[in-house]
Amino acid sequence: MFGAIEEKLKNSEKIVFVTGAGISQESGIPTFRGKEGLWRKYDPMKLATIDAFYDDPKLVWEWYEDRRRNMLAAEPNPGHKAIAELEEYTKVVVLTQNIDGFHQKAGSTNVLELHGSIIRIKCTVCDFKDEIHSRFEKFPPRCKCGEILRPDVVWFGEALPQDVWSEAITHANSCDVMIIVGTSLAVSPANTLPIYAKQNNALLIEVNPESTIMSADMDLSLKITSANALPHLVSIFKRLT
Repeated sequence: MFGAIEEKLKNSEKIVFVTGAGISQESGIPTFRGKEGLWRKYDPMKLATIDAFYDDPKLVWEWYEDRRRNMLAAEPNPGHKAIAELEEYTKVVVLTQNIDGFHQKAGSTNVLELHGSIIRIKCTVCDFKDEIHSRFEKFPPRCKCGEILRPDVVWFGEALPQDVWSEAITHANSCDVMIIVGTSLAVSPANTLPIYAKQNNALLIEVNPESTIMSADMDLSLKITSANALPHLVSIFKRLT
């Protein structure tokens, strides 16, 4: 499936992956915008905005805690594992919109979490931030300073962490190959990353069973799941090295 571009892949010094909910769907994690997506069942304005959080922090916390338990119980799939294994052959950077931590769990060492992490918490007032180490006894949990803690995720209407976003742009501007996996490219500003890569004359590859708004702009668009496609990419590097 990668046959026409094997030479370019072989000569690549840095591959950047941009991943979305689709890559984790095969681990049993629902997407947001697909046919069975979460936003078809739940109103994001009541669960994923800062206003919703302050209106009913207990509701929002319980929803995120349920999602967190589901994610911690799931495992990375062959798509995640293939990305991690690819580090044996070339430099790999993962720019993910996912908050589940599967890339790190699979073994990837250079992961930028554009939208934060569901396994971290932060205070709504002070600078406290930490991983969640145990279940909370009541919701919403409180910081040592007395204020409400919140999931360390980026909600609708919030800006991405600027240090993470700046680093992501740097990688997009300097990669030889960008592989966009399991994302509808509907969320800004993450959907601009392929544009930065294209301006650097990077090879653009899309892996997604469904067409996206940028499918026609890709050098190669594979209508297949990442768990099926990405292990083939690893096999190419094994054969070429």
